[in-house]
Amino acid sequence: MSLLTDLLGMKPAPQGEPIVLVSGLPRSGTSMMMKMIEAGGIKVMEDGVRTPDIDNPKGYYEYERVKNLEKETDKSYLREARGKVIKIISFLLKDLPPDNDYRIIFMRRDLDEVLASQNKMLKHRNETDTSDDNAMREAYLNHIASVRIMSRKRQNWQTIEVRYEDTVKNPAATAATLNAFLGGKLNEKSMVAAVDAELYRNRKDKLK
Repeated sequence: MSLLTDLLGMKPAPQGEPIVLVSGLPRSGTSMMMKMIEAGGIKVMEDGVRTPDIDNPKGYYEYERVKNLEKETDKSYLREARGKVIKIISFLLKDLPPDNDYRIIFMRRDLDEVLASQNKMLKHRNETDTSDDNAMREAYLNHIASVRIMSRKRQNWQTIEVRYEDTVKNPAATAATLNAFLGGKLNEKSMVAAVDAELYRNRKDKLK
């Protein structure tokens, strides 16, 4: 029996233990949340292919294969994430296989901050951004709305939204909320310690 099963106070369902899934837009704080959940005591499903860099100095916590979730027909490998936590970008949530139960932590961040962070990452990679920020903002708003609708319709989903900026400012409150969402036995003190406020860059109050 894994910690997650114990946390939720339940016996594994026929389809196995739930998958804790951290999701959200790119640059919305998903890596920070992965670190928090790991510190709380739940094992991470990652492969280490994407290594830390200037944009994410503490790591990305990614599992490369899920980036092809939309195209793959055999998604049975995701069963390996049962009882663990995995990160999947929000645009791929629609492609999750139905044979798992999911506890989804959906990260929210001010869209101006998201766009500024994405633009800075592209600059670090010497890549040119040809997209219009206003168009991207509108697309992101529509996408978030679609995720909310989808979440209400999927019987095997339980979803909670977490604000990135609130977590950085008050990690103890977020840790308590997440602990309640996941059963009440996570190590909240370790979760709080995993949050590094120095990494809250591209803050809206400092954007020009």
